[in-house]
Amino acid sequence: MIDRTLHRAERALDLLRLAQRAAWPVFDLLIRLWLAQTFWVSGVVKLHDWEQALFLARTEYPVSWLDPVTAAVLGAAVELIGPPLLALGLATRAAALPLLALSLITQYAYLALDQHLFQAVLLVWYVVLGAGPLSLDRRLARGLPGSALPFAQSGARLLAGLTRYAGPLAQLLVRYWIAGVFFRSGLTKITDFETTVLLFRSEYSVPLLPPELAAAASTAFELICPVLLVIGLGTRLAALPLIGMTLVIDATYLHHVDHLYWLMLLGLIVARGPGPLSLDRVIAGIVRSRFPRLAGMAPALPEDAPRVVVVGGGFGGLAAVRGLARTACRVTLIDRRNHHLFQPLLYQVATAGLSPADIATPIRSLLRDQPNARVLLGDVSGVDSSEQSVLLEDGRRVPYDQLVLATGARHGYFGREEWEPFAPGLKKVEDATEIRRRLLLAFEEAENATDPELRRAHLTFVIVGGGPTGVELAGAIAELARHGLAGEFRAIDPAEAQILLVQSGSRVLPTFPEPLSASAAASLESLGVRVMTGSRVETVDAQGVTVSGRRIPARTVFWAAGVMASPAAQWLGAPADSAGRVKVGPDLSVTGLPNVFAIGDTAASDGWDGQPVPGLAPAAKQGGIHVAAVIAARIAGRTAPAPFRYRHAGSLATIGRKAAVADFGRLRLTGAAAWWLWGAVHVLFLSGMRNRIGVALEWFWAYLTLRQGTRLITGPSTPPKTPEPARPRALETAS
Repeated sequence: MIDRTLHRAERALDLLRLAQRAAWPVFDLLIRLWLAQTFWVSGVVKLHDWEQALFLARTEYPVSWLDPVTAAVLGAAVELIGPPLLALGLATRAAALPLLALSLITQYAYLALDQHLFQAVLLVWYVVLGAGPLSLDRRLARGLPGSALPFAQSGARLLAGLTRYAGPLAQLLVRYWIAGVFFRSGLTKITDFETTVLLFRSEYSVPLLPPELAAAASTAFELICPVLLVIGLGTRLAALPLIGMTLVIDATYLHHVDHLYWLMLLGLIVARGPGPLSLDRVIAGIVRSRFPRLAGMAPALPEDAPRVVVVGGGFGGLAAVRGLARTACRVTLIDRRNHHLFQPLLYQVATAGLSPADIATPIRSLLRDQPNARVLLGDVSGVDSSEQSVLLEDGRRVPYDQLVLATGARHGYFGREEWEPFAPGLKKVEDATEIRRRLLLAFEEAENATDPELRRAHLTFVIVGGGPTGVELAGAIAELARHGLAGEFRAIDPAEAQILLVQSGSRVLPTFPEPLSASAAASLESLGVRVMTGSRVETVDAQGVTVSGRRIPARTVFWAAGVMASPAAQWLGAPADSAGRVKVGPDLSVTGLPNVFAIGDTAASDGWDGQPVPGLAPAAKQGGIHVAAVIAARIAGRTAPAPFRYRHAGSLATIGRKAAVADFGRLRLTGAAAWWLWGAVHVLFLSGMRNRIGVALEWFWAYLTLRQGTRLITGPSTPPKTPEPARPRALETAS
């Protein structure tokens, strides 16, 4: 019973920590942007009417120790240079310090306004504590101190000392200042309670509450919450009623910019907590020593801790490993590659829109902060379920108590594997760079060709498969041909390239609603892509393809028609479906092997209202999270969670610069709105801030200039002349 209660408390605290980690960076950035625009606008106004700025410096707020012209120039420079640095979070403390001085001079030498004091308090915060996670300072913090820049190391030590010793005082200052203002307001209300009730009845009435009760609650909050803020007890909870009161007053009684500043300061307390000088920190230390799980700390691992092995570092495998971060077990993640790949954007690498590093992140860096997780680079060749060990090709054995197979899938050719050398699929980085090589080389070969028929064959691109990958690949190739390569060739016009999308079904994007499929087909046609539905590929060779009896000369063919699961079912000797996926039970465990789980593209699960779970990244992540919960419950001796149920958030596919389709059930989007949504979702789901910022900037540049920046031909500079036998694949990273 106690363990179950602790588990529930742990989950609740985990959710609160997750909300804090998600909200704090954004909140901090919004505060910086607000302060930056306030000062920036003032600087621009001064620059626009410089004579007026000089007049004010001489007569309204003269600085005794500075010449008026010098004072005006310095003030304008501070307001024009500091705000961009503050917004970017670059040299934040150095940028905030002159802005702080300017606020205090304006307050005490010119015009005393609460707004200036609010700005000063917020700027003190940034001078002492620096910018939050969404800042260039945080990005540079690891490498800058060890760089060759003068005073970099000593400066970093100085700033670290400032944060360490002055930071608690700054947080205490904010708490005391807020508490003092609200407490005085509460004393005023209780001294003349009848007037307070009258104000609540006439000026700022609260819906659903009688004026007397609203006045009493407001007075109580303004007397109790400040005391809690001062001593730092239940600090975040104490700040919430004050935020609610501020919002009510601003909405019902008096709308004023000061209320926005109150919300900023109270929000800082909620997002960052009270700081070290508080009872909350003392209590947290006691909880940390008595109940480390509640404090978010990984428990100490005993020598005989259960061994969990996860095979595959894709979405599902990583979700499973991270879900076990606070479980008393040793987790080993095995993958044949050292990186986690964001497969939904792999086609962008294939069409020269992004580089592989933009969508791939080293697995070790993702798990750097998880002490119970170990990463092994290796190629799995089998599983010995009787001995409970994973077999690697180099002869190593990795023992397990619980095994999670997240080995993903590779492209399948429906029994025609001899087509693979001529029609590569798209499942890993090597596939993407090979497709990019063939794609760019086709234009080069066309430029060199003197025979018109051969040139036409080089400029004909066939994509087999009309699912999301095929549609996105066809649209990206059309964009590259029409815009990205414009003006770069002399003998050919890349815009004359023929892009054929071959789909055996009656429509493209068959898993989407029919209207969205029709919209996608129309968008492709507008880009110059020829959509061939109801067509079957009969042969593929070095000279072209045969589609429904018709021969099409094409030197470049790409495969996006089907997938095949990894050999996991063969390793286990377990039942599998027609695509080779392991059949699993309601908890995603393999039939007959309760301590072996399969997730993502490896598993055939009916956890979607009786329907097969789709092979999508969200499905793999949800499966990994569920399996981690099952394993954690087993290790802790708790009741197992409910059977796995996949929750479908929606489907997205993009076609071109302004075209995409989005299906969220009742809500369906097409065109530019769906395109922006598609871009935002994919950027947010990338691993690592560097990748998110890099991809966003790369897309923005390409969108404005119509130029792709990674048009590199790597590998052989001539197309393959003879088919090469397909190398057997023992393991593919999960999707």
